[in-house]
Amino acid sequence: MSAWPPDDLPERFDDIVGILEMRYGPRPFTPNGDPTRTLVRTILSQSTNDRNSSAAFAALSDAFPTWTEVIEAPVSEVAAAIQIGGLANQKAPRLQQVLRTMRDEEVTAATLGAMPVDTAMVWLTSMEGVGPKTAALVLLFALGKPVMPVDTHIARVMTRLGMVPDRTGTVTKQRILTNLIGDDAASIYAVHVETIDHGRTICHARRPLCAACPLQDLCDYYTQVSSPWAR
Repeated sequence: MSAWPPDDLPERFDDIVGILEMRYGPRPFTPNGDPTRTLVRTILSQSTNDRNSSAAFAALSDAFPTWTEVIEAPVSEVAAAIQIGGLANQKAPRLQQVLRTMRDEEVTAATLGAMPVDTAMVWLTSMEGVGPKTAALVLLFALGKPVMPVDTHIARVMTRLGMVPDRTGTVTKQRILTNLIGDDAASIYAVHVETIDHGRTICHARRPLCAACPLQDLCDYYTQVSSPWAR
C-alpha cells in the first residue's frame, strides 16, 4: 500500500463516491426514528447474516410484544427466542441490559437525538455489547446523525482504496470517512450502503474481482497487485 494520507485524498474520495453512486445508487434515506428498535436489531445482527438476524428479531417480537416483557423475561427464554441468530446466550443478557439501561435512564429518540454526536457515541458504547459500529448505526439509521458506521466490508474496501490507513481502529476509520463525506447524513448513508454492496459483490476479502472493478484506477490495492513486480 502507498503512504497514507495521499495528497489528493479528498479529490480521489469524491471520484470514488461518484463511481459508487453510479454503480449502486441512488439510495434515498429516511431515518426510522426508533433508536431502541435499531439497537436491538443491530445487536442481533452481530456475527450472523441478515436472514438469520431478521428471523431472530421477528421471533423476539412474537415472543415478547413489548420491550418491558423482554427485560422482565427469564434470560433463558429470551435466548431461546433469538436462537436462530446465533450466540443467543451472549446476546440475550446484553439485550436485556441495554433495554433496561435505556428504560432506567429514560433515553428516548428525543433525548438521544438532542445529544451531540460524540456524547451520544460515548453513551451508547458505555453499554456492554455496543461497539462503535453499532453505536454509529443507531445514530445514523435511527436519528439521521452524520456519523459513518464502518463494518468489515467498508474497512476492507476503503483501506484497499487508500482512503483510510491500514491497521487502525474502527473509531479512527469512522472519523476519517465522516470528515471526508461531511455533515450530510443522507450522503453518509449512501456511501455506507454502496460501499457495503461493493464489498459484497466485487471487493471480496479473498479473491476480489479486481478485473471487474470500476474503481481500478483509484485503488492502491489494484495498483500493487497488478504491478509486474507483484507477479
